[in-house]
Amino acid sequence: MSLDPKTLANAVRMLSVDAVQQANSGHPGAPMGMADIAEVLWRHHLKHNPTDPTWINRDRFVLSNGHGSMLLYSLLHLTGYDLPLAELKQFRQLHSKTPGHPEYGYAPGIETTTGPLGQGIANAVGMALAEKTLAAQFNKPGHDIVDHYTYAFMGDGCLMEGISHEVCSLAGTLELGKLIAFWDDNGISIDGHVDGWFTDDTPARFRAYGWQVIDAVDGHDPQAIDRAIKEAKKDQQRPTLICCKTIIGYGSPNKSGSHDCHGAPLGKDEVTKVRELLHWPHAPFEIPQDIYQAWDGKAQGQLVQKQWNQQFAAYQEVFPQEAAELLRRSAGTLTADWADKANAYIADLQANPANIASRQASQKALNEYAKILPELLGGSADLAPSNLTRHTSALDVSAETPQGNYMHYGVREFGMSAIMNGITLHGGFIPYGGTFLMFMEYARNAVRMAALMKQRSIFVYTHDSIGLGEDGPTHQPVEQLASLRLTPNMETWRPCDQVESAVAWKAAIERQNGPSALIFSRQALTQQPRTTQQVSDIERGGYTLLDCDGTPELIILATGSEVGLAVNAANTLSAEGKKVRVVSLPCTERFDKQTAEYREQVLPKAIRARLAIEASVADYWQRYTGLDGTVIGMTSFGESAPAEQLFKLFGFSDENVLSKARELLS
Repeated sequence: MSLDPKTLANAVRMLSVDAVQQANSGHPGAPMGMADIAEVLWRHHLKHNPTDPTWINRDRFVLSNGHGSMLLYSLLHLTGYDLPLAELKQFRQLHSKTPGHPEYGYAPGIETTTGPLGQGIANAVGMALAEKTLAAQFNKPGHDIVDHYTYAFMGDGCLMEGISHEVCSLAGTLELGKLIAFWDDNGISIDGHVDGWFTDDTPARFRAYGWQVIDAVDGHDPQAIDRAIKEAKKDQQRPTLICCKTIIGYGSPNKSGSHDCHGAPLGKDEVTKVRELLHWPHAPFEIPQDIYQAWDGKAQGQLVQKQWNQQFAAYQEVFPQEAAELLRRSAGTLTADWADKANAYIADLQANPANIASRQASQKALNEYAKILPELLGGSADLAPSNLTRHTSALDVSAETPQGNYMHYGVREFGMSAIMNGITLHGGFIPYGGTFLMFMEYARNAVRMAALMKQRSIFVYTHDSIGLGEDGPTHQPVEQLASLRLTPNMETWRPCDQVESAVAWKAAIERQNGPSALIFSRQALTQQPRTTQQVSDIERGGYTLLDCDGTPELIILATGSEVGLAVNAANTLSAEGKKVRVVSLPCTERFDKQTAEYREQVLPKAIRARLAIEASVADYWQRYTGLDGTVIGMTSFGESAPAEQLFKLFGFSDENVLSKARELLS
């Protein structure tokens, strides 16, 4: 005899309640309120295989309201993922696989890190976009090998965050019909009843975006939830919002419907009463075997994947090249000829100098690299003519051309960055997206999440300094480079010419354990002469660009547009008989990871006369100059004036660099 859906949902509720209570920390309300929705989705609709969490054609599930993490952990445990009960008992404890919010890579089945509200639904939009684009590129008549849904749970907090508007608006425009989001409409946030601060007509808002909206669903009625999901699946053109009216803390006699159960344990007495009300006589963390059997998704998952494997084998027989390409891209490996072609291109650039802005050099590199790597999925937040992110092989992604490779994200820096993370997590693409460096601030938390999850998202930032000129301090970045460099697991490249720009792109593409920020100039930069070895050393993040005979008396360090100033000063001083070395540091994070021997070779500790030059916040550079050195950098915001006037005003001139260098030499 089949078990009642309520009983099965109660298993999720009680695992969540018991884990939060044992940890004396957490959010029991959302798991209790959404358990019925989760039971219907995970047992009757979600296509997944707990024994192979990375299966290409699985449905994706995102818990955007990530504070309800015990809901997800309970589902993974019950359905048969490798997340044993012992890990649930260690909820929120050191080194457990069940941290306070879902963390990508900690446990199988966690598709993304959620917690900062709104970014989960943004990641889900990226996953749905990746699915639609990958399907358009690889599916053939009679062979729908890329064919899965993206499901997302979200709460009022996700909808209040502005990023939800950015991404859900775009999802409607792109007609991401396989995105199905569930709104946990419980009327509660941490501060209490949301009708005091959140009275939007949410269904009308999503209809205006072009979504299918299934309104007024009883989130505790399994049959109503099932009907809503089936209805959602019928519309393959529009994304769907299922509005589920729920009671937060469902099953708690004294705290349900209240913010009291949102972010705090229920308490021992209340947990006892929950057991009584839900008719759950079992001890904490005890799940009867028949309930485990009803939840177990391994056999069904293996069957569904086996059927897909047979479909893929048939596809592989007719389209062997496409099948191999899909597997390669899904694995995240690059083409066999990638390295040889990229290196040949870089060597050719060095042999054929061009004094161009590094943003133009970036576009040149993209023109070449996109021919080699069809998985590059680029875009810009409404600044393609300025960021120069659109390459010669670009085809716009739209509702009509989902097979494209270039995204117009519109003025949505935050949304773009979080969508890129979702695309990366889905697999099959290497996403990049551009904006002005200053507007990284709008997207800061999504950039941080890419680093936290160690995802290969490539953030392209142009107009990198006061060199932006007349637009003034609102558009002139000062502290942003330091902020990026101080972010763990981020690599930030600020190249000085077209060769370093091409190397920066190559390094970002090849890096599979974290994001990269590529920082490019608006103004033209002089290409520097290099030996073959120096070209190779660029990938180390820092290298000796110009050296002297014997031991240097002074080392000048610089990045980007300021490398030219360093070289000019060194040449002048060398003519005066001084021994000066110029070190280019396009990526300090990469340089810091080199061996102590290499770093000592480039920056000998004994040479304490050091001058660093960068049109960015000055304090960062004292880590390389020491207290005995000097930094020419920014200690204030910029001004509105032509770039050449600003560089002189703030000390980025040949005269000032020489003056500071001579002071150090004396």
